[in-house]
Amino acid sequence: MPEIQVKGMSCGHCAAAVTQALTSLPGISEVQVDLASGRVAYQSQGRASRDEVARAVKAAGYEVAA
Repeated sequence: MPEIQVKGMSCGHCAAAVTQALTSLPGISEVQVDLASGRVAYQSQGRASRDEVARAVKAAGYEVAA
């Protein structure tokens, strides 16, 4: 599964917001958030690019680390 590092998540609500943002993208079927490390893994069927994922995370109010 592809992984991104997300800054600014600190609680279950944060994890839910990122999960909802990513699962709203076409082709993303599963999201796993690790709050302790800030890692977010997602199952993609090739439709959502990394840039689209980063934009969705930003729209949810969080930042993707470079």
